[in-house]
Amino acid sequence: MIEEKKIKTAHNIILENRNNLSVSGVNDVDSFDEKQIAAFTEMGFLTIKGTNLHINRFNTETGELSLSGTVDGLFYSNHQKQTASGFLTKLFH
Repeated sequence: MIEEKKIKTAHNIILENRNNLSVSGVNDVDSFDEKQIAAFTEMGFLTIKGTNLHINRFNTETGELSLSGTVDGLFYSNHQKQTASGFLTKLFH
């Protein structure tokens, strides 16, 4: 059985004039609207809050996320992504 190894990428954030944000090391985008974008990163769960937020590009292979709009805040938490089996396991135990 071949074991699939996940290669971790560097996690960097570049914010230009609070209007353009580039984030690397993004594993998945959980949810998004014009006021908030939530993403799973190599360094934890990242919530981006602001106004008129728009995802310009998200590359799942490289883990690069680019967005525009007015960024008001960046918040990290240790929230973990739930898989279907993980959720069902917790539900029935």
